Amino acid sequence: MSQVLSEIESSSFIFYSFYYEEHYLCGMSQKVLLVIPPFTQLNTPYPATAYLKGFLESKGIAVAQADLSIELFAAIFNKQFLTEAFADAKELEEIEFIEILEQQTKYLNKVDEVIAFLQSPSIEIAQVLSNLNYFPKGHRITKVNKEIVWAKGEEGIIDRAKHYSTLFVEELGDFIRANVDEFFSFTRYAEQIATSASSFDGLADSLEYEPTIIEHTLFDLVEEKMEEHNPTLVCFTVPFPGNLFATLRASQFIKQFYPTTKIAMGGGYCNTELRSLTDARIFDFVDYITLDDGEGPLLKLIEHLEGNISEQELERTFIKKNREVVYANKIPNTIFHHSKLPAPNYFGLPFDKYISFLDVINPMHRMWTDDKWNKLTISHGCYWKQCSFCDVTLDYIGNYQNTTAEDLVNKMVAIIAQTGIKGFHFVDEAAPPKMLRALSQKLIERKLDIPWWTNIRFEKTFDNELCELMAKAGCIAVTGGLEVASDRLLEKMKKGVDIGQVARVGKHFANNGIMVHAYLMYGFPTQTEQETIDSLEIVRQLFQNDCIQSAFWHQFTTTIHSPIGQNPEEFGIKITGPEFAGFAQNDLWHEDPTGADHPKYTKGLNLALHNYLNGAGFNLPLQDWFEFDIPGTIHESNKIADVLK
Repeated sequence: MSQVLSEIESSSFIFYSFYYEEHYLCGMSQKVLLVIPPFTQLNTPYPATAYLKGFLESKGIAVAQADLSIELFAAIFNKQFLTEAFADAKELEEIEFIEILEQQTKYLNKVDEVIAFLQSPSIEIAQVLSNLNYFPKGHRITKVNKEIVWAKGEEGIIDRAKHYSTLFVEELGDFIRANVDEFFSFTRYAEQIATSASSFDGLADSLEYEPTIIEHTLFDLVEEKMEEHNPTLVCFTVPFPGNLFATLRASQFIKQFYPTTKIAMGGGYCNTELRSLTDARIFDFVDYITLDDGEGPLLKLIEHLEGNISEQELERTFIKKNREVVYANKIPNTIFHHSKLPAPNYFGLPFDKYISFLDVINPMHRMWTDDKWNKLTISHGCYWKQCSFCDVTLDYIGNYQNTTAEDLVNKMVAIIAQTGIKGFHFVDEAAPPKMLRALSQKLIERKLDIPWWTNIRFEKTFDNELCELMAKAGCIAVTGGLEVASDRLLEKMKKGVDIGQVARVGKHFANNGIMVHAYLMYGFPTQTEQETIDSLEIVRQLFQNDCIQSAFWHQFTTTIHSPIGQNPEEFGIKITGPEFAGFAQNDLWHEDPTGADHPKYTKGLNLALHNYLNGAGFNLPLQDWFEFDIPGTIHESNKIADVLK
């Protein structure tokens, strides 16, 4: 542990020295504010702004960052705001979740203590909150699963208190969404407007509505940040459709009250959905939309705002010119290689406000929503980049770049110094086995006790020796795409693995104490009813033989940037829409004439999985999970056991 502290202290000195040297020697007049919009994630910072802050500051640019996602959450879930929300709800003719309104005094008197506990769990407060009688009798608390087996000792008490507190907050969230603001959700806002928004019409109409009290609270936060930092350029990262509307609302406010401030927008949503943008109306709210990695486009944009380069020299940036959308992209682009980028800079984010939700007991979902993690990428892009359902044509997948283990560990030490958080979630599309070996060796060599987890492919390279090394170096979990547990379909999707390989790799990880979470897919083109049931049988056996300990089903969706979306006839499907109308373009509708009626399997697949996750139902027939007749599986009940032998 002393080695970790000494490395962190040394890294902090180097970081600050580098920052001040660059800031004062190379400073520009532009002041940049990087913003995470509501609602992204609540347990830990989304890393996009930290990456860009670290990069821009290395170029001598003054940068601040703000996480309006967690700050708006904290501004909503407190006694003062909820008092106003309850008062507004009383004006309605019909109130949903009336029992919450009837117990509003109890909710108001307890909400501040509950939120404080979720922000900083302690055994003293947990002793109180682990008692169900502490909470109002809401629609979630009264239906709590009392059969959950909690760990013994303080860990179990804290977990139970987290779970009950999460249900309490979710009850308030349900009330807000039903009676105060229909757009509200914990990890998205007005997502229904932005999802598959091929036309800007719906967004334009909604942005004309009178703002809700939540949106007015957002405006207060935006004003606070604008007054505090006085930026000349505000940059929003928009990772998901559920971040777009809140971004445009905040931009609308900035345009009205800070008209000289320029606004840029980028991130995952823009990179995937706005590549064909032709509707200029969005430029009533923002001035620039950048694509792919933000370092190059933002640096060029700042140089342009400084008056050093023209609009024609911008890179990967949409602008409005003569009432039309123009894509400014000077070739060749300025490339900043992954290995040359500085460490992300998390300074300025409100780490005291992030909360630990414990809503479901799925072990991997708990890691996503409960613990605080530093997020970092081992490599840029995907080293495999062949899966037919994936957006392999886009930069974030197709542009693979690596770094060194030494560089990676140095960044990890620097980030711990900034955040005070030791654990890391490597957010790669698929972490390369070679780099994981080198990283593990370097962590062991430097005697750094750092827990971490990442996403992998079920490569045969992950033999017992490598898994043992990773465990020794602090790896606690991996996630990987099993997708459709069918060898025919795995080959068709060019996954590069088969069921036997997944089983063996998963067992190697599990034997070394590393939890394995499998992404599962149903509804892949030409997938039959028989293959769906056979996939479920494989999943059952993988759980039963301890090859995986966690999983989640996703229904397949065709995307326009994937090989399937670009060549649907090769996969036996027909694209039926939506018709592109100048704005977003990503998810596609398709007909599968040879495949099963996939949506009807959703309930049964999830019910079976829920039981397997909890170590139950392995001996029940697959038919028991479905309300309609299904075919029997073709697999022998010991198929996976035989593979492992």
